[in-house]
Amino acid sequence: MYSSHQQIRAHYNEENIRIYQAYSDTIADAALQYNTFISPPFKVDRMTWIKPSFLWMMYRSGWAQKDANQKRILAIDIDRKGFDWALKNSCLSQKPRHLNNEEWKIYKQNYPVRIQWDPERDLFLEPLPYRTIQIGLSEEAVLKYINEWINNITDITNDVLTIKSLIDIGNIDKAKLMLPTEYNYPYNFD
Repeated sequence: MYSSHQQIRAHYNEENIRIYQAYSDTIADAALQYNTFISPPFKVDRMTWIKPSFLWMMYRSGWAQKDANQKRILAIDIDRKGFDWALKNSCLSQKPRHLNNEEWKIYKQNYPVRIQWDPERDLFLEPLPYRTIQIGLSEEAVLKYINEWINNITDITNDVLTIKSLIDIGNIDKAKLMLPTEYNYPYNFD
């Protein structure tokens, strides 16, 4: 499931790893008030995708300008033990060639987490030659995420919009200084 051109790049320390999500005002405001996701408006019965890569989140959300459902960017510090649990209890989001549709359906039932590898992005949101991870949480994993793993939620939308405006006026060096520092996250899928 993991190769050298796939990287988990993230801002992390000994206790936490930072992931990003984009939401509407309603979901973001509730999450910030309670320091977790509250249902409603958050839907625990849907898969929620977390992204450790800041620039991939910017690509996905269009720098918080893609649509009203992704206009607020949240930086969420979660417990590394929870993050590692998610990786350990995951399978790829695409069906492996060696499984038929019925086998794939049964196989997926054993894993509440999906892994997807997408091209990492640079500051201009152009693809880089390696892939970055997205992690889809469902069922048990969503409940663990909102009830056990979250340590802090920060609204970084204003920083995101500032970085984007710096890029737009050509002040690339200043924009780069505002990016979070991300390192390869140590994890072995074997």
